[in-house]
Amino acid sequence: MPNFRGKRFTNAHETMIWASKGEGAKYTFNYEALKALNEGIQMRSDWVLPICNGGERLKTAEGEKAHPTQKPVSLLHRVLVGSTNPGDVVLDPFFGTGTTGAVAKMLGRDWIGIEREEAYIEVAERRIADTRAFDRSALEVTRAKRAEPRVPFGQLVERGMLRPGEMLTSPSGKSAKVRADGTLVGDDVRGSIHQVGAHLEGAPSCNGWTYWHFRRDGKTVPIDVLRQQVRAEMAGRTP
Repeated sequence: MPNFRGKRFTNAHETMIWASKGEGAKYTFNYEALKALNEGIQMRSDWVLPICNGGERLKTAEGEKAHPTQKPVSLLHRVLVGSTNPGDVVLDPFFGTGTTGAVAKMLGRDWIGIEREEAYIEVAERRIADTRAFDRSALEVTRAKRAEPRVPFGQLVERGMLRPGEMLTSPSGKSAKVRADGTLVGDDVRGSIHQVGAHLEGAPSCNGWTYWHFRRDGKTVPIDVLRQQVRAEMAGRTP
C-alpha cells in the first residue's frame, strides 16, 4: 500500500499465506524445487523480486497501465512451482489481468479466475490466449527426497549390485566391509551404512548414501547411484 500522508512506514512487502482445507488435509510444498530455484540454497521467506516495468507491464490502447497492481510473472512462477504440481487446479479469486492464469497455463496447471471488471477480463483473455504452454517434459520439478520410494541398503546386496565382502570407502579415507545382511563392519564398529559412517566420523549422524562409495571400472562411485537406479526401475523409467 502506498503511504500518501507520510504518517507511517511504507509497506514494502506482501504476505503469502498457504493452508489446507481441514485438519487432516495436506498441502503441497515443493521444498527441493524451491531450493533448486535458489541455486541449491534453502529458499528464505523474504523474496526480492522486480515489480512490473518495461515490456512486462500491460498497457491499454491509450498507453495507460492496464492494472495498477499487476503482479510480476516471476512471483507467480515461484508460487506455483513451490505450491502446486502439473495438472493441479489453481483458483485466483481476484484475477485482474490474468497473471495467475498465464503462468498456470505455461506451467501445465489448470486455472479458475474470478474478476468483475470487464476491462481487466478483456486484457486477461487476450493475454492468456497469446500465452504458450511449456513442453510437458520440462514441467516436472525436483521432488523432495522423502517423497521418493524407500530403498533399503540390503536390497542392493540381495540383487548383487554390491557383494558381501566388498569394501566401501569414504571421501575421508575411511573404509568398511559389506555384510550379507546389508550392514557394514569396520575395525571397531558394525551397523547400518548411516551408523557406521557416523561412528567413523565422530558425528551425531551421517547420510550413508552419499558418504559411502564403491569402485567400478576403476572409478569411485557413490552408492546412492545404485539406489537411484532401483528407484528408476520402480517408477518404470530409465535412470
